[in-house]
Amino acid sequence: MITTSKNQQLRLDILRKVYYKDCVSLTELSKLTSKSLPVITSAVNEIITEGYLIEHGLAPSTGGRRPAMFLFNKEKPRYVVSVAMDQLVSRIAIYDLSKQCIYPIQNIKLNPFEDKEGLTKLISFIDSHISKSGLNRDHILGIGVGMPGFVNSDKGINESFFFTERISLRDYLSSQIKLPVYIDNDSCLIAQAELRFGAGIGIKELMVVNIGWGTGLGMIVNGQIFKGHSGYAGEFSHIPLSQSNNLCSCGKRGCLEVETSVLTMVSKAKAAIHDGAESIMSELFQDPDDLPGDGFLKAAGKGDPLALSILAESAFQLGKGLSTLIHIMNPERIVLSGRGAVVGKMFLPAIQQAIYEFSIPKIAEQTTLVVSDLGNEAELIGAASLVIDNSMFE
Repeated sequence: MITTSKNQQLRLDILRKVYYKDCVSLTELSKLTSKSLPVITSAVNEIITEGYLIEHGLAPSTGGRRPAMFLFNKEKPRYVVSVAMDQLVSRIAIYDLSKQCIYPIQNIKLNPFEDKEGLTKLISFIDSHISKSGLNRDHILGIGVGMPGFVNSDKGINESFFFTERISLRDYLSSQIKLPVYIDNDSCLIAQAELRFGAGIGIKELMVVNIGWGTGLGMIVNGQIFKGHSGYAGEFSHIPLSQSNNLCSCGKRGCLEVETSVLTMVSKAKAAIHDGAESIMSELFQDPDDLPGDGFLKAAGKGDPLALSILAESAFQLGKGLSTLIHIMNPERIVLSGRGAVVGKMFLPAIQQAIYEFSIPKIAEQTTLVVSDLGNEAELIGAASLVIDNSMFE
């Protein structure tokens, strides 16, 4: 029994490494898994027999014999359903094991904090799009769901919304959709996506800021996601740094989020326009197909003076908060990711100014600040990885 268990674990480890690396050699797998080359060769041959992997050409020459490369076999169809939720919109996409999106991203406007029918709508949204995809459900490894709020991924519960009696939210979703479901906090999944596929590759001490309707944080410590004692680490936006008396969504006053979230920026823009300020946002906010936050980001991207001035104020406050974390964590890199990354480069000057102003130079100069290339897709990518991390590949 022990041997079988160890063999199964090695098999899963190899499949996950191939997923994260796309195409790897036996030697690379040996190093990544800390197993001998003969053991890896035997395990890979068994996986090839199962049909999951195929040999795919040779690696570039480095002077010696070119090693064979292995990747997932497209003739053995297996898929991952990815769901990315935020405070206002939920999105779904379906990927194959080559990480190709084989079902276009769909979305639904849904506020899980306020909509009493939100859970029913979410289940219908996921189930209907799986049906519309035409895929055989037996070929779907599972559904990964990223969501805001206090999420305990081990227990499968969200302490902020979608309460279910006597059963975890994860298990309830699975029972309704008839597929394995895994849930985690959105910012944690975004951080995982950046670590594995984005601006955090190879970085062991990393902070990933999720700039969205709210402001989130995912932390990587020693190359691993850090969630803290009860799984709720990273509530960066609730550091009491705001001088305003505005009430935060958490019920407290003084939270950083009331200065830095995209929803806050929208509120400031609307107030300024009401007082007579000129801006293209007055038209963008009228577009029924767009959420106001998207209109704000579009305006900033087009160089609208009002949007840029509001964004700069929020970015400075964000930088002030990051200065606090730099002193505590001393990260190698900070990545700006999530929905707001579309205008991330416009955040950089004000954030960097605040870091220079509030951080000890000797510490701050060791940290680089970059904008994600994954942007708004990061959560979907992270949710797909959540399935890979938990699937048995059957």
